[in-house]
Amino acid sequence: MMMSSPRTAVCVFVFLCLFVSECKGADEGYPPAETCSRLECPPYKVIQTQKEFEIRSYDQALWLASPKIPAATYKEGASKGFRILFSYYRGNNTERVTINMTALVLIDVLNSTYTVHFYVPKKYQTGTSLPTPLPTDQITKVTLPKFKYVAVRRFDGLINDGTIAPAIAALRQSLQGTPYQQAAAAAQFTVAGYNSPRRLTNRVNEVWLGFN
Repeated sequence: MMMSSPRTAVCVFVFLCLFVSECKGADEGYPPAETCSRLECPPYKVIQTQKEFEIRSYDQALWLASPKIPAATYKEGASKGFRILFSYYRGNNTERVTINMTALVLIDVLNSTYTVHFYVPKKYQTGTSLPTPLPTDQITKVTLPKFKYVAVRRFDGLINDGTIAPAIAALRQSLQGTPYQQAAAAAQFTVAGYNSPRRLTNRVNEVWLGFN
């Protein structure tokens, strides 16, 4: 008897979730972040939700990326990348055009290197051209997500190395023994922040692991 591959198992499981509605909790999930009632956020579908994680699918869309920033800490790398993109949105671009701020902010983390991403407003997704970044900022256009699905774990408090490490470790552990355990092996992970860095309480933060 031919054994199915892990990838085939995932595809079959997701098919059932989407079209047969036999996936436990598929209609539930983490509550929407309050920030997304005020700012544009990328839409997504909840594929499955469990007590310790959620599986989502995002449509590919245009984002802006900071340069890759080597840094000793998350705060250092994320702050530098955030300032570059935030300055661009505030009008520090060739055309001096201000862009409405969006949420969420994504920070890819790999081997002490950080890349910050801002979601591009819908008006610039099709039709209207984005203002040209200043050459010194090294801002690039990218299409995200890179993966078909993301495994998500939400956590609160400030985002720093001390809160990220247990959150990503718990997400990896919770995926073991599930159809999504391949995601746990990924070296790169993503931190998603929905709130201003100045907000100290009632924050919504997430860690993501992508997979196909």
